[in-house]
Amino acid sequence: MMTENPEEIDMELNEWLNHKLPDIADQLEDFNKKYFINEKTIGFAGKEQVYQVLRKLRSALFPGVYEKYPIDEADVNIIIGNNIRSAALELKSLIERCLINECNDEEKEHGTCRKCMERANRITIHLLEQLPKIRELLHKDIEAAYRGDPAAKSREEILLSYPSIEALSVHRIAHVLYKEGVPIIPRIMSEYAHKRTGIDIHPGATIGEYFFIDHGTGVVIGETCVIGNNVKIYQGVTLGAKSFPVDEKGNLVKGIKRHPNIEDNVVIYAGATILGGDTVIGHDSIIGGNVWLTRSVPPYSRVHNAQPSPIIKNGNY
Repeated sequence: MMTENPEEIDMELNEWLNHKLPDIADQLEDFNKKYFINEKTIGFAGKEQVYQVLRKLRSALFPGVYEKYPIDEADVNIIIGNNIRSAALELKSLIERCLINECNDEEKEHGTCRKCMERANRITIHLLEQLPKIRELLHKDIEAAYRGDPAAKSREEILLSYPSIEALSVHRIAHVLYKEGVPIIPRIMSEYAHKRTGIDIHPGATIGEYFFIDHGTGVVIGETCVIGNNVKIYQGVTLGAKSFPVDEKGNLVKGIKRHPNIEDNVVIYAGATILGGDTVIGHDSIIGGNVWLTRSVPPYSRVHNAQPSPIIKNGNY
C-alpha cells in the first residue's frame, strides 16, 4: 500500500498557513476587539512579567532561596539591591498600565496619564518601604510553623519546602498592592501561589502575625476574611461566604463583608468550613475537623461534630 509523500503532507499544511491563517487571525482579532481583552492585555505583558517581579521581590526577602544557583554570602547585599531595583522598575510599569486601563481622567490622552504615572510611583515606593516589615512577618510565620509542626526539623526546612510559607510570601506582597487599590496584579500574584501550593488566599484577606497553614492543600481564605495573631489552620479549611447578595437587576453586590473573622489563638482542623461576613470565631477557640459553621462562637469555644460510630470487624469477614 502506497503512503503519501511526507513532503506533500507538509505542503498541505504550508498552503493552509499561507492562505487560511490570515482569515483565522482576523476573526480572533475581531472577537477580541468586540470585548475588552484586546485593549487591556496587549500592552500589559501578562502574567509572566508579574511572576518575574514576584521572584525578584522574594529573592530580595530571602536571598538564595529563589535563585537557580547558590550565591556567595559576600554578594548578598548586591543581590538584594539589584533584585529590588529591577523589580521596582518592572512593577512600576505594570502598575501604571493597569491604572491607565481603568482611568477615566479627562487629562488622559494617547494611552498616557500623568496622574496614573505619579500614583504608580507612589505605590511602588510604598511597597518597597514595606519589604522589611513583610520580611519580619514572614519570619514570624516560619517560627509559627516550627513551633506548630512536630515534623519540622529546622526553620530552613520550613522556608525551603513548606507550601504555607510559599503562599504567605506571595500574599504578604500582594496584600500591600491590594490595599493600595492596584487592579489585576494582586490577583495574578495570589493565583500564582494558588497554582503552586493549592492554597487559595485572596489578596484582600487580612492576616495577622504567626500564621501557619499545616499541609495546606485545599485551603480557601476569602477576600474580606480577617485573621488574628497565632492562628493555625489545616488542609481543606474554607473561610468563605455564606451567600452572594444581588441587586434589583440580579447582579452580584460587591464590596461588602462576606467572609468570617478569626480572632487570636484559634486552631481550625482539617476540612472545617466557616462561612459568613457576620461570623466571628472567638479567640482561643478550637474548631474540629469537618465542622460546618455559619454563626459566631464565643472565645474559648470547643466546636466539634458528634463522634461517629464506626463498625469494626475483627478476624475474617
